[in-house]
Amino acid sequence: MNRTTLSLIAGTAALAAVTGFAALGAPGASGAGPAKAAAELPVERTSLLCPVPSTSDIADTTYTSFTPVTKGASSGGKGELRAATEQSADASGTGGKTDGKKGGKKKAGSAGKAAKPVLSPKVPGKPVTGDTSGSDTPAYVGTAEGGYAPGWTVQETTEVAAGSGRGLQGLNCSAPDTSFWFPGASTDASRTDYVHLTNPDDSAAVVDIELYGKDGSLDSAVGEGITVPPHSSDPVLLSTLTDEKQTNLTVHVNVRSGRVGAAVQSLDDKLGGDWLAPSTDPAGSLVLPGIPKDATSVRLIAFTPGDADADLKVRLASPSGPITPAGNETLHLKSGMTTAVDLGPVTRGEAGSLVLTPTAGSVPVVAAVRVVRGKGADQETAFIPATSPVGTRATAADNSGKGSTLSLTAPTRTARVKVTASAGSEGGTAASKTYTIKAGTTQDVDAPVPAGLKGTYALTVETLSGGPVYGARTLSAKVEGVLGFTVQTLPDDRGTVAVPRADEDLSVLQK
Repeated sequence: MNRTTLSLIAGTAALAAVTGFAALGAPGASGAGPAKAAAELPVERTSLLCPVPSTSDIADTTYTSFTPVTKGASSGGKGELRAATEQSADASGTGGKTDGKKGGKKKAGSAGKAAKPVLSPKVPGKPVTGDTSGSDTPAYVGTAEGGYAPGWTVQETTEVAAGSGRGLQGLNCSAPDTSFWFPGASTDASRTDYVHLTNPDDSAAVVDIELYGKDGSLDSAVGEGITVPPHSSDPVLLSTLTDEKQTNLTVHVNVRSGRVGAAVQSLDDKLGGDWLAPSTDPAGSLVLPGIPKDATSVRLIAFTPGDADADLKVRLASPSGPITPAGNETLHLKSGMTTAVDLGPVTRGEAGSLVLTPTAGSVPVVAAVRVVRGKGADQETAFIPATSPVGTRATAADNSGKGSTLSLTAPTRTARVKVTASAGSEGGTAASKTYTIKAGTTQDVDAPVPAGLKGTYALTVETLSGGPVYGARTLSAKVEGVLGFTVQTLPDDRGTVAVPRADEDLSVLQK
């Protein structure tokens, strides 16, 4: 068997593992002919990982599960969100408990203890929620099969009433992968940042955590070869990986073997805290959507991992069109060094998204913004990473009638989108609206709300025509008198997979 054949088999296996199995039907005609267009079929299996939400005894966490209705999806199947330690116990009879000694790791939960909630979606198109509280909530591993898999979304939302990181923290539980970039982390004295690593598989994963500051790579032998046991989660404290205090860091999680889910939890002594989700893969142009219009401070953090420096145009897509931030028209990034620039209250009372494009040659970069709302003791923080477009469809779960803001931007060409509010988790009827987003603008749209809403609902965005659309959803809620908030971006949910059509009937070869 030659190298080409081996590569084809490996690629096919990887496609099935990542996107789920899709059945292939033999064509009715035979004979050679031009290759047919690939068919878009619903995925049949999806995995999501939710990290430990908090170590605070006064933390309250809500998990919201939602699967949009997908044409052609299987009518059967199931979805399930279970504690990682429970899966470990099922697999090997042990709890998968970590000792918290290496690399500043914390325990992910007590071994053998049945953790709640265990979410099981009842029907596609209707959210299911579950609540937990305290510091012993474990990491969760979720799987969805059949009709529950395409576009499955789980939101983890935590309210912390006091202490470091107080406020509202939110995160979309994510699929396992092998590489993650986090511009915007910190080892500053006022910050406590953890990289949460969750392993869903039956074998251990080996991970390297690389740190890049304003002067380049930081030496950290402790960050090399971190072992994450099967079906477990390890939060690694960044300040244990280096002695350097850096206000702005880029973290690269590189998986040597296996796969993990990864997210950074940032806790600030004065500015609250939130989750920092990974930036989209390094690219020459980036979009960071959904900066709240009342932001009092916006800091852009960017990094180029290649060997060449990068020069970027910085533009704010506003409701009326592109705006150049005064004094920050361009941004120069030195190779391997983290660059941060404070843009102040750049949105000035209007919806906005940052658009980064190369001034000349394209050099891959990653980026995120740290957003602060409020003043004085009432300040709260959230992060917005660069993200990929909405694409065919994207979903944000755990919305309320008053505390949700949907922001959409079309950086290059005018686009039409359809936004659907699902039925409520406890009652209500789905509703939809269609919007036109003009080229170069950002709009906080008047999103639909389910009629007769009870509970929470999901917002699903579908691109109908035009150029690429980027989106973000902001959740806001009062937490002990402070306006807490969290922002989740809306990348394509990858609910379908392209399956090439065979151009001839190979069944005759079996006769």
